[in-house]
Amino acid sequence: MEESLQIQRLEEAPSARDFESRIESTNVPAIFSGCVNDWKAFSKWNPSNGGLDYLQERVGLCVVEAMLSSSAPVFYGDLRSHERVPLPFSAFIGLCKQCMRHSEDGSGACFEAEQRGLLDPASEYDRKPYEDAPQQIYLAQVPIINTENEERVQLESLREDFQTPVFLEDKVLASTNLWMNNAKARSSTHYDPHHNLLCVVSGCKQVVLWPPSASAMLYPMPIYGEASNHSSVPLENPDFSNYPRAQCLMEYSQKVILHAGDALFIPEGWFHQVDSDDLTIAVNFWWRSNIVSNMSEHMDAYYLRIILRRLTDKEMNRVLPKSSLAEMENKKKHTCVVLNNGGVDQNDNDLDQACERKDLKGKELEQITMSHELEPLAIHALHELVSLVHHRVNAAELRQQVQSTSTTDSAGSVKDEFTKVVRANSFSLEDDPVAKIIWALQPCTLRNVFLAMVKNFPRTLEALILHLLSPVGAEVLTRKFEEMDQQIIEEDRNRFYQVFYGAFDDQLLQWMQF
Repeated sequence: MEESLQIQRLEEAPSARDFESRIESTNVPAIFSGCVNDWKAFSKWNPSNGGLDYLQERVGLCVVEAMLSSSAPVFYGDLRSHERVPLPFSAFIGLCKQCMRHSEDGSGACFEAEQRGLLDPASEYDRKPYEDAPQQIYLAQVPIINTENEERVQLESLREDFQTPVFLEDKVLASTNLWMNNAKARSSTHYDPHHNLLCVVSGCKQVVLWPPSASAMLYPMPIYGEASNHSSVPLENPDFSNYPRAQCLMEYSQKVILHAGDALFIPEGWFHQVDSDDLTIAVNFWWRSNIVSNMSEHMDAYYLRIILRRLTDKEMNRVLPKSSLAEMENKKKHTCVVLNNGGVDQNDNDLDQACERKDLKGKELEQITMSHELEPLAIHALHELVSLVHHRVNAAELRQQVQSTSTTDSAGSVKDEFTKVVRANSFSLEDDPVAKIIWALQPCTLRNVFLAMVKNFPRTLEALILHLLSPVGAEVLTRKFEEMDQQIIEEDRNRFYQVFYGAFDDQLLQWMQF
């Protein structure tokens, strides 16, 4: 874990100005010890001090939306793993009292009395959601305040029992919510799209956190799918054959313990998993970050490009350190000089000049379109690229032969195969063979490879560029083209792009149709 991402614990709550400048702006979590000790709720809601009776009197008649999950004590965010059910708050208080009695007498039958009817719930309807397994009920994100949707507020009268921390007084809060469990509970690993201040009023919570930079190891669910802010990895029993990157997950995590009175700032985008002890009560505050609040829609494309570039640079620096780049550069120079002189020139300056003459000005376009005229490094790259594309096509067509003999279906299957590869390698240079091959080549060597593909493998080049190129690969290719543009004269540059893009003219409409 980078030192700049280490979570700090503060014994005194900061001022609003210090919080914004020293903590919130860094997007790193922080713990504020005893931050809510002065809340009325801190003493009034404590189950060990008559807190359940107090809550029963204040909001017992309210009906809240409870989370009912068969996967308890783990509560997953997707709808297939839980449902939201209406529940009288008084019925939930009854469950909590039964849990307390079980804890005190150690009987080993936490909910037996309730199941015998001793709780005397208001009606059979009230008992139905939890009568078989009361521990599957969790009050998660029950609104006390909701500025975005006031109709969702269910426990507004509890607002009098706590105050917004002084360092959040200038924030425009989106919502304030109650979190309460009668038995041990764990939330599935997820991130929030808002900044979050989690305040423990009673009980204890353990929170494991990962920075957004660890997202790849957590395998976030699809952006347009359900529960897109949740991890796909079940940390209770991870399957590393399906999630190999998750093996390094805990190396990037930080674990904190929150006791009653403590508060934890969880910045937007930080993944976290929360374990709660029996009868833990918490209140959280959500608000939009300054970054998100100030993002103008017309700037989205620019932001995306900047972010993609930074992610690409990070992957390149991680996977291909400077020493490796230097080795590739030396290998390139060595190959170039051998082709020129039949031997190795020991003068570094002469090597640079020889390579520039050889690669950039020594051949006409027509003379480098045949693969047997390429230098060894380019021939190797050409073979790898062609093999990658053909492997994907063959795999798709082989599956299609089993399923259907339709030509249209076969073409669609090929396209689907390409799409899967692009999605799998979208943001990781290490896992993207096409991007790695392109990155390892000098710009003008890559130019020669593409010209050879135009002449000998135009359909393969088309498939490579239009369907097998991931976002990282596209960014790497763009950078190579930019470097090439600076190294060759305008006439050669225009002729290259005319030949290169001309390869797509005949086939483009046909590929787009499926």
